[in-house]
Amino acid sequence: MEAGPLEKPVNRNICEALRLSEELLALSAQGEEQAMDDGCRILFGIVRDCAHKIRSSAERERETHSYTGHWERGAVS
Repeated sequence: MEAGPLEKPVNRNICEALRLSEELLALSAQGEEQAMDDGCRILFGIVRDCAHKIRSSAERERETHSYTGHWERGAVS
């Protein structure tokens, strides 16, 4: 019997990347709000940009897995 979509380690890792990107977005918003200087604002802007790149790449990879049958369409991540 084949493992479900989230039982595969690679798919769990994709889900974890998506979760981490959400945490990074929350951290960047908090960091920008509490920034005391331009250096802090730059740092948390970089964190935000990286979070978006991680999320975009993970979503794209999830779609690739879906199209190749390694991820069930509609499976929760």
